[in-house]
Amino acid sequence: MAMPADYDGMRIDEASERANSVDDYKVTCIQFIEDISKDYLAWVDRYQLDPEEDKKRRERIAAVIQKSNEWIAKVSQTIKGVDVAMNDGIQKMAESTAGQPFQLGVFVNKQSGYTSSKPGIIDINVRAAGRNGRKTKIIEHYKGQQFRVESTAKVFIDESRIPQEEFDLMDVHLYLDATAAQQRDLISFTITVAEMENGYETEKRGVSTIIHII
Repeated sequence: MAMPADYDGMRIDEASERANSVDDYKVTCIQFIEDISKDYLAWVDRYQLDPEEDKKRRERIAAVIQKSNEWIAKVSQTIKGVDVAMNDGIQKMAESTAGQPFQLGVFVNKQSGYTSSKPGIIDINVRAAGRNGRKTKIIEHYKGQQFRVESTAKVFIDESRIPQEEFDLMDVHLYLDATAAQQRDLISFTITVAEMENGYETEKRGVSTIIHII
């Protein structure tokens, strides 16, 4: 089953350069979230899912719209921050549209999706379990790019600690270096995990998280 293509963000980068004020740009991006959600809902239509799964994906998309627009309006402090919150919302809509065929969760301070942390080394707990005896493994988000990371501060996920093995029950910790971050910074990242069978990927899904530095 095809997944919706990731949005490349180019039009929004251009729009941010032309923005007259943070508040005006917030309005633009809130409207953009509303508009692009229609494309993702159209993908759900194309999938022709059973009623329960169809309802679940639509509800998740609706929840992302509401929460992401709340972060754009109330949490973002700068034009770059608005971009981070909006692009995180777009990623989450794509993930909600594609569904989650196997168990997968990413947690920061025991919260998922939308969370907060103080500056410093931030613990990321990734948990996953495959179906029908399949294993799971952390994989690259794109070829040559281990994680998607977008932030208002200079941050990075320590790639030296990424486990290379496959897990029956994944429960691993990655570390986000946010020592250069300050209060009100926003960090969005995506961890991608594959369900594995006989050494080959059978499914893969990403989970996006946004952190408000407090």
